[in-house]
Amino acid sequence: MATSLLALIDDITTVLDDVALLSKMAAKKTTGVLGDDLALNAQQVTGVSADRELPVVWGVFKGSMVNKAILVPAALAISAWAPWAVTPLLMVGGAYLCFEGVEKLAHKWLHGAEPDAEEQALEEALKKPGTDIAALEKDKIKGAIRTDFILSAEIIAITLNTVANEVFLSRLLVLSVVAVLMTVGVYGLVAGIVKLDDAGLWLKRQAAAWKQTLGRGLLALAPWLMKTLSVLGTAAMFLVGGGILTHGSATLHHGIEQVLGGLGVQGLVLSSLQLVADVLVGIVVGAAVLAGVSLVQKLRKR
Repeated sequence: MATSLLALIDDITTVLDDVALLSKMAAKKTTGVLGDDLALNAQQVTGVSADRELPVVWGVFKGSMVNKAILVPAALAISAWAPWAVTPLLMVGGAYLCFEGVEKLAHKWLHGAEPDAEEQALEEALKKPGTDIAALEKDKIKGAIRTDFILSAEIIAITLNTVANEVFLSRLLVLSVVAVLMTVGVYGLVAGIVKLDDAGLWLKRQAAAWKQTLGRGLLALAPWLMKTLSVLGTAAMFLVGGGILTHGSATLHHGIEQVLGGLGVQGLVLSSLQLVADVLVGIVVGAAVLAGVSLVQKLRKR
């Protein structure tokens, strides 16, 4: 009996070790999505009054957990009954990431520093005396949850690909761990980011000179942090999306390897060139998808 119990404990420890290792691997592969996830969700509270920022973030967090509760069982069902669909779904997610990155760049180049139309509409609505603030908040939360669903699906798909060949229990635990940790981590950071300016204002009003200096620093840091997250998130889209596409296509992957191998480079230079190749593939695919989407939209309008 004692021997059986020890063997069971050993099996449980082995499974937990495997889950921890696989969760770490999956988390590394999904970090590329997180920069954009952070920037997008932090921007969702734009126009919301300071005392309502955290309730809005909390509302989106709860919606995100519901999204994960839908996506994790769906991912497990796909891996159990249609494992062949994992790679195509991952490729679709990679192409979507690249498309979203190119769309962001195109919008920036075409519209420059023009204010966002949605933000302008929100600001105008808030100025009107009869505006239902609660209804606006609900709409904003619903929109953020829809965006989160897409990003969450990408994270779950990347994680599923990491553990596709593992036993069911490992897949269940790793997907659950990554889903919970990513959600808590992202929205915890979002809550901290949106409150940076409030913390800066509070410190700036304190008597101590060092607190005032720190407060001014936080106020200056907050907008730059948002811009940096947005830039890093866009770059990560091409890096992660392009990497998914190159590794998912044997022809493309071997072609890039042959080209880089012909250059006679090794080590860090070779790794850097491989990342550049992933980014270039991401940009090309994203541009092609954007062109296709734009064409379909024009035809529908006609």
